Order: sequence, then C-alpha cells, then structure tokens
Amino acid sequence: MKDRIVVITGAGKGMGPAISTSFAKEGAKLVLLGRDTEALDVLKMAIDEISSALVVKCDVTDPAACAAAVTAAESHFGPVDVLVNVAGGTGPVGATAWETTPEGFDEIIQLNMGGCFLMMRAVLPGMVARRYGKIVNVGGTFGMHGRAGRMAYSASKWGLRGITKSTAIEAGPYNVNVNIVAPGMVDGPRFRTKVMPGMAEARGLTEDEVIAEHAAEYALRRISTAEDVASACLFLASDVSRQITGVDLPVDGGWASL
Repeated sequence: MKDRIVVITGAGKGMGPAISTSFAKEGAKLVLLGRDTEALDVLKMAIDEISSALVVKCDVTDPAACAAAVTAAESHFGPVDVLVNVAGGTGPVGATAWETTPEGFDEIIQLNMGGCFLMMRAVLPGMVARRYGKIVNVGGTFGMHGRAGRMAYSASKWGLRGITKSTAIEAGPYNVNVNIVAPGMVDGPRFRTKVMPGMAEARGLTEDEVIAEHAAEYALRRISTAEDVASACLFLASDVSRQITGVDLPVDGGWASL
C-alpha cells in the first residue's frame, strides 16, 4: 500500500482508528473523514509518526460534503486510489419492527447505506477514468443473517450489500474492485456502551451474559476485534486481492456463513 492515497470515512471512532493505523503501517497516505475532527486530530498525530494524514470534516450523508472531501484529498495528495467506508451507526437496538419509528429507520438507512453511496459516487468517476480503484464498504453480518431487535440496522447493511454488488458489476470493466467486509460483533467502546446495554435490557440479562451468548454462537467462540476487521479491509484494498470483487467477507469467527 506504499504511497497509495486512501480515504477512510468514520476514521476517528469505533473501528476507524484501527483500520486507519493498519493502512498507515503499510505506507499509505491517509485522508481521515468524520464529523468529530477532535478525534481525527488525535489519530492524525499518531499516524504522522509512521506515514502522513489529512483531516477533513465531513458528514457522509451530505452529497456536497462528500464531493468536497474528495476534492480536498486530491488537492492535498493526488488522485484517490482507495476508499474505505467505515462510517456508520447502530440504529434502534432491541426494538421490534413495529416498535421502530419511521425516523429511526430513515436515519440509519441514510447513514449506513446513503453514506457509502454518496462517497462511492464521489470517488468513482476518477477511479473509472484512471482505470484503477479499490472500494471497501464495512457492512455487518446482520446484513447477511436476520437478527431480532436489529431490524433497521439489518436492513441498512443488507441494502449495502446490494449497493456493493451492483457497483462491482458496473465498475469491474474499469479495473475497480468493490467489496464488503462484514464484521460480526466487534468488541470496543460502541459495542460496550451502545449495543450491549440495549440488548441486555431487552433480554433481561446482564451485559456479560449477552456477550457470552454471542461468543457461543461463533465457531471460534470469540468476539472479533477492530484489528481483525482492519486486516480484512487491508487485504481487499491491496493488489493481492486483484481478482476479488463483489464479495461479502464475514469477519465473525464463523457465524453468518456456517
């Protein structure tokens, strides 16, 4: 990945820092996108010790902001080689389909699906013109396998699979690979503070009991880490995966596809 120009959305939080750092260690030049520039500035300081990074404030649900972010990336570093769409949210947790509000549904669809679409729309013309590009969308295994209490989130990630696969067909003739990494449960602050409390309350269990239940469902009997997801993103963004496009790669210890 040396000297590749890599745009990463949602870089400052959740899995973003681990994914960004993995690319920096391979020599990529990073454009870090997000709404919270304070978190991005902290990440940039760490990345600048091993590579170089540009921070750009961007709301991925805003078409103009996405286009401006790509313009800023190209002005600073040059043409974008890789886009990694990490930005996303959890949506309503523990709510049934009939308890989910239209507003809650629309919000997570716009973020998890619309955000990826708008960023892809911003980078693809350049990639197509140069006949080179790698796009990695971060989805989720609940977009491959239904889950009670996560209907809106599941819908958003299921839809992202369709966006990814259709775009892979369209961009393939121009040497642009478009794939999706589908994490299972990923341990970290969001998992511990946003997902687990809601699931535990809905189920009448402790958070530790819910975590143990999830781990028991996986063949490897363990929850994934952000570094596990980062490795998968790096693989699909590199040229060693040159003949792979339109796939969903579960990173879940063996659940969705087994």
